[in-house]
Amino acid sequence: MVDIPGCYSLMAHSTEEEVARDFICFENPDAVVTVCDATCLERNLNLVLQIMEAADRVVVCVNLMDEAKKKRIVLNLDLLEERLHAPVAGTTARSKKGLNQIYQGLKRCIKEKETNYERPVLIYYPQYIEEAIKRLAPAVEEVSDGAVKVRWLCARLLDANENLMGAVNRYLKPLADSETVKACLTEIWSEWKEQGISQEQVSDDMAAVFIRKAEELCKGVVVFENKTYNGKDRKLDRLFTSKVTGFPIMFLVLLGIFWLTITGANYPSQLLSNLLFGIEDRLSIAADAAGVPAILSGLFIHGVYRVLAWVISVMLPPMAIFFPLFTLLEDFGYLPRVAFNLDRCFKRCSACGKQALTM
Repeated sequence: MVDIPGCYSLMAHSTEEEVARDFICFENPDAVVTVCDATCLERNLNLVLQIMEAADRVVVCVNLMDEAKKKRIVLNLDLLEERLHAPVAGTTARSKKGLNQIYQGLKRCIKEKETNYERPVLIYYPQYIEEAIKRLAPAVEEVSDGAVKVRWLCARLLDANENLMGAVNRYLKPLADSETVKACLTEIWSEWKEQGISQEQVSDDMAAVFIRKAEELCKGVVVFENKTYNGKDRKLDRLFTSKVTGFPIMFLVLLGIFWLTITGANYPSQLLSNLLFGIEDRLSIAADAAGVPAILSGLFIHGVYRVLAWVISVMLPPMAIFFPLFTLLEDFGYLPRVAFNLDRCFKRCSACGKQALTM
């Protein structure tokens, strides 16, 4: 099972995401488990549809069913399973509820593989893209040798996303070197250019298909009994991610955490230091009274023990303060907003906003 963020064309922003994406797209996995958030299923289905286009066998795990219930969101997962033509499992992972459904879904995927079951196509692009895929498919099928799904690969080649093309060149070298494929692509792009269709428009039209399909799938599947369940979150979003207030609040919150960590750690650090070094003195006196050789007491008491005492008294208090505070920020949903605020800045260094959190 792999984890990859929801973004169009399975774009990866870090090494671990690239590994997950490449495994799904090019290693022909027996099955892929995609984990969705039950409280925002429509947004997550965008990624699910992308993975289902690239992989033959997918199990959709809709997690946080307990949170959806608290927010009075009713999910008809049977209807979703019928529409996706793939196993769907509703789970509450923290209490291990519904996990058996995932295993049942995986068994179903293995059985489908053995019987060569082919899932109906869910994603249909605008007509000009569909026509281009039909033209390109024979050339791609000839050189791909069944390594990937031809329809998915044709769409990605037409999209020409640089993030994914590097992986295509690594895993499908014959395709990258194929003059027939290159000539067909050049011809299609030239025709599009004459028709006034830009590469940006192609990418936008492809992305829009996934968004519209996710919206269509959720009709009747997701029912909000409380129409204003996310009103508070939207107000917080406007406050914490606004261009005017987002960065000032972020700096104040993070500086406050660092100040509490550094200042607050001084007191327990001093107490621990007094306690541990007081014990060192007593151990030294006891060792002398017992006739322990000076070389041994120096090695173990004034060496190993003293180093351990320093590490504990200096490192433990700030860690015991910082990490719980940082965890609270994550649980309250503030850290994802920090990542959102910093995403544009980090993209300029070929990174992504979530990497700000580790810094």
